[in-house]
Amino acid sequence: VQLQACGGGLVQAGGSLRLSCAASGRTFSSYTMAWFRQIPGKEREFVAAINWSGTYYADSVKGRFTISRDNAKSTVYLQMNSLKPEDTAVYYCAADSAAYSDSYYSPREYDYWGQGTLVTVSS
Repeated sequence: VQLQACGGGLVQAGGSLRLSCAASGRTFSSYTMAWFRQIPGKEREFVAAINWSGTYYADSVKGRFTISRDNAKSTVYLQMNSLKPEDTAVYYCAADSAAYSDSYYSPREYDYWGQGTLVTVSS
């Protein structure tokens, strides 16, 4: 599986961005898909995940970010609203071949990673 993320950029605080991640492979619909983010010197941080069971969010983004997927297009999205400067990071999409896991929040759970897209939120 190859993942290609895009949609990052520079936005003012309070603004919105939508990230997209296109996946290759025939079994996309069965994968758990997730977004993580990372700033230099820190560990990769869970943002949101989606699978057949539902959607999951980090507390820091709950109510502001929405993860969704279009299985026909093999694409997962992250709609980010009310952005804050602390949301600035490189955002990565990830795929887990397991349809469900209790460890959806852990980077170690994921088998495939996209290349990352930079989101910068100015104050």
